[in-house]
Amino acid sequence: MEYLLTKYLSYLLVERGVAQNTIESYGRDLRRFLLFLEQNRQISDIKEVHPEVIVAFLTQIRDDGLSSNSMNRSLAALRGFYKYLIREKYIEENPLANIELAKVWMRLPETISKEEMKTILATPGTQSASAIRNTAMLELLYATGIRVSELINLTMNSINWQVGFLIVMGKGSKERIVPIGKIAYDCTRRYIDEVRPGLMQRKTTDVLFLNRFGRKFTRQGFWKIVVGCAKQAGLQKKVYPHTFRHSFASHLLEGGADLRTVQVMLGHSDISTTQIYTHVTRERLKEVHQKYHPRS
Repeated sequence: MEYLLTKYLSYLLVERGVAQNTIESYGRDLRRFLLFLEQNRQISDIKEVHPEVIVAFLTQIRDDGLSSNSMNRSLAALRGFYKYLIREKYIEENPLANIELAKVWMRLPETISKEEMKTILATPGTQSASAIRNTAMLELLYATGIRVSELINLTMNSINWQVGFLIVMGKGSKERIVPIGKIAYDCTRRYIDEVRPGLMQRKTTDVLFLNRFGRKFTRQGFWKIVVGCAKQAGLQKKVYPHTFRHSFASHLLEGGADLRTVQVMLGHSDISTTQIYTHVTRERLKEVHQKYHPRS
């Protein structure tokens, strides 16, 4: 079964062009499933899996504390895996044919206010090379709403300096264009002119943001910068890199941006994914009404 899984993941990478992060997530989900088959059901042949086995697996991961979103991702991984197995004629029947996605209760994304964002962005300062770089990364993250994986993979060719926009390679290798904004533009330009040459350490690389070793940032490395800045800024709530993306979208909608425009900038293929941010805006409106209306 591990052999079939390896072939499937290779198929996703080579033939489907699926993003590496998605492949890693699917790989973890499917290996958890295979481990369940071997340890809980003593199944070593994929042909022996029946619908009730799938249900038992989903029940176990739910009892283990996985969220509905994680369960849906696991089920999506299984659907793709079994679709591949049928196509390649490893099996004849799909045990997932009549199993629906787990019900997902919509959770509002974590955001911070414009004032809180302003405080975080000012935290690194410009007193050192790392401070100038960190400020540029945070400003660019908030100005564009890109994902942290997209930020750390930016290259010197990702920015069109003449027009002032970012060319981002998103999920599924889909390219999109996002405006930068003057403050992020100026901060990034200063980092490139004053800091990046020193970080390169005579190396040749086109990666835009470099760590102190002259290499590309890891997700964990940048996560530490964000968490550290939020703590230093005195924010009580937890702030992560994705908080910048959520706040980018909700602040745009609060300012009057239309949903379709925000969808394009976020790189969502389905507008229903973007619509969750309208709930954030409505929640904000309710807070303002309750705070300031005399009859609330």
